[in-house]
Amino acid sequence: MPPKPKLVLASESPRRRELLKLLCSKFEAVASHVPEASKPKEAPQEMVQRLAKAKARAVQALRPHSTVVGADTVVVCGRLVLGKPKSHAAARNMLIHLSGKTHRVLTGLCVLRNGQCRLGVSETKVQFSPLSELEIERYLESGEPFDKAGAYAIQGFAARYVERIDGCYFNVVGLPLSLLYRMLRKVGYPLYG
Repeated sequence: MPPKPKLVLASESPRRRELLKLLCSKFEAVASHVPEASKPKEAPQEMVQRLAKAKARAVQALRPHSTVVGADTVVVCGRLVLGKPKSHAAARNMLIHLSGKTHRVLTGLCVLRNGQCRLGVSETKVQFSPLSELEIERYLESGEPFDKAGAYAIQGFAARYVERIDGCYFNVVGLPLSLLYRMLRKVGYPLYG
């Protein structure tokens, strides 16, 4: 029996690594080092797909014979696109903006395999309860908001602020598993056997 093709996740995110284990027990995680910046007038859906593809291509250059998965997640609240906060003040402002509102979490996915390139976007709506100043400060003190799109982790302490979600929970964590599963099957990656 030929060896199973190698799967590579173009991310060192511990959350994405844990989620990918639910689809595939053996894979490699490699950082892409692609800057996560938007372009002028770029729609959030286009941005997350472009960045997911750039991350996957950067890692594919290092692992040319592997199946590579790239992902990028942003939070969209009104007209604001919220990536990872660059400072304590930025995280506070993001949480103030999300307080008591419904926002969208978008994750772009790219799967590269044997010359094939599949792109997709998952969208989940999340309703936050109103947050007091004290709740925001305590959450900031936990350290959890940093290095996360929208300055929160739904699977962590922020779970107490989430009133409702509409869509894929795993998308909000950072890797929409059902979409990724379908994309890997479409490119012929053997997830079973």
